[in-house]
Amino acid sequence: MTTQFVEPAASDTEPGPAPVAHTTAGAVRGFREGPVHVWRSVPYAAAPAGPQRFRRPRPPEPWDGVRDCLEFGEIAPQSMGAMVPVDSGLRMGEDCLWANVWAPSNSTADEPRPVMVWLHGGAYCLGTAAQGIYDGRRLAETGGVVVVGVNYRLGALGFLDLSSLGPDFVPNLGLHDQIAALEWVRDNISAFGGDPGNVTVFGESSGAGCVTALLASPRAGGLFHRAIAQSPPATTVFGPERAAGVARRFLELLELPRERAGELLECPIERITDAAGILLDEVPLQSPGRLAAAPVVDGDLLPGYPTDRFQAGRSHRVPLMIGTNKDEASLFRLFRSPIMPVTPDAVNAMLNAIASDHPELPAERIAEITSAYPDLDKPRGALAMSTDAAFRMPAHWVADAHARHTSTWMYRFDQATPMLKAARVGAGHATELPYVFGNFGTLNHDPTFWLGGRKAATEVSGRVMRRWLAFAEHGVPAALDGSKHWPPYRESTRTTLVIDAADRVVDDPDHDLHTAWGDRVVGFS
Repeated sequence: MTTQFVEPAASDTEPGPAPVAHTTAGAVRGFREGPVHVWRSVPYAAAPAGPQRFRRPRPPEPWDGVRDCLEFGEIAPQSMGAMVPVDSGLRMGEDCLWANVWAPSNSTADEPRPVMVWLHGGAYCLGTAAQGIYDGRRLAETGGVVVVGVNYRLGALGFLDLSSLGPDFVPNLGLHDQIAALEWVRDNISAFGGDPGNVTVFGESSGAGCVTALLASPRAGGLFHRAIAQSPPATTVFGPERAAGVARRFLELLELPRERAGELLECPIERITDAAGILLDEVPLQSPGRLAAAPVVDGDLLPGYPTDRFQAGRSHRVPLMIGTNKDEASLFRLFRSPIMPVTPDAVNAMLNAIASDHPELPAERIAEITSAYPDLDKPRGALAMSTDAAFRMPAHWVADAHARHTSTWMYRFDQATPMLKAARVGAGHATELPYVFGNFGTLNHDPTFWLGGRKAATEVSGRVMRRWLAFAEHGVPAALDGSKHWPPYRESTRTTLVIDAADRVVDDPDHDLHTAWGDRVVGFS
């Protein structure tokens, strides 16, 4: 399978021959964007509609001729939210299992390039690979890599476990979709100039939670060779008993008795997303720290809790980069999102729930954790506790365990523009994304630069991109540009790269947190 060139279609971005790649399902035409070839919404699976709505993905239907992949297809049905801005021109629909591909125009099957497969975030219920922030052109252009952005099922259709309602409902469908996309990459990426033997899977937030889940899933073995987890909520994985309760509440919101659950396969999709929208807000408000939609232990794709499998040394032996942002929870406070507990009352409710979920934990252990946050009765302390419970400590627990058998690197992203500091957001959740992709907004439209800081941010972005790209190509995040050497992470030293205007390497920067939280994983079940 190779990339060929044909006369350009009328909607191509730039003049010149349009690239055509031959996949197992048929030929796809993309367009040129400078030195990069772009294909949008290439199907990696058939539309999961009707009887297939809650089933595993199937191979795409083959087509004749050349399929134009010039525009974004349907995005996964979801309830739009302010936290995850999505272009209003995009349309929702069930034909949403597709991938975007960015490839250097000079990549060939004879000299295949490393592949980076992106899993977007959005609390397992929001977002799309079509968001502008995830445009992979600059990564492909800067590092000569092939970038693949994966669209997958979300919310009720992707991460709500309805398997207790009958055999028509398969759990963890979003993860199944991602595995199908990785299988598609294995079988087809050489047609785009990519190397199927050098695939890095990377993601942020819930996308990073999917990365840590895939690292612990036997089904994903051999489908990727390196992994990057940016702010992974690695402990946000639930058991079947809790999932069954959420499924019952979902039916209540739909006013469907259990014996009529089969109607979910044929009812209008809007009815499902409307009920899911209520449920997705309701659960974290009633049970701070929990989400309605998340990966679940199903005994198959996830045979156990991922953090338990990491602790048991059963994560895939692939190099891992993992890290968090210094001020993760601040963005949730700014948007008044219920997804994370950011008030003292909500954090206390979360702690009580953790104690309830872990009756084997002595009260002294909870007291030790809370003692690390002397201002827990103030918003600042609540934000710090929420950051550490959801992101910081789960990332460390994963890194501690993975580093025992495979090369691991830990970072903390501290960089923030003057505007973000003034707004008390700092290095908030997801603020590293434009640095990774090199996609800052224009001078007039990007509010993060209203108080300056663009030059420093551009320099930080250059270093971040070079490290991510070096890791994808060689398995070691050495920027090779004279910047700070980044030693591997060891449980004994917890060496961490602190990414800021000037990078620095610090041993165990969160020592006090480790002392308080301990080595034993604390999460929800």
